[in-house]
Amino acid sequence: MHPISTSEAPTPAGHYSQAIVHNGCVYVAGQLPIVPGQKEHHVGSIEEQTKQVFANIQGVLQAAGSDLSRMLQVTVYISDMELWGRFNAAYKTLMGDHKPARAVVPVNALHYGYHVEVQVIAAVGE
Repeated sequence: MHPISTSEAPTPAGHYSQAIVHNGCVYVAGQLPIVPGQKEHHVGSIEEQTKQVFANIQGVLQAAGSDLSRMLQVTVYISDMELWGRFNAAYKTLMGDHKPARAVVPVNALHYGYHVEVQVIAAVGE
């Protein structure tokens, strides 16, 4: 197992790694739409949050030798299912034709008042 750490995603606030690489996969910890290096927690629209979450994920994936096109599974935690359509439209724009397996989990609340958190599993190497 190999832990991943990069300044291209928020520094973990707890006892966990941004990701772990093991047996050809990278397991990315749940990412909130926090802008790396900023102390303020700007919530913004669900579209802005989605874009930032995947920018964070891309940063972690690149540090692990992968990218968004190699994602195998995506788990989305969303605080309000009324936002689902807007999230899905922003997600589709970011993913293009790539359609990894995906689950959506409604939750009561997320840290700092955000509406979305995403964790992924992606392939690394050949």
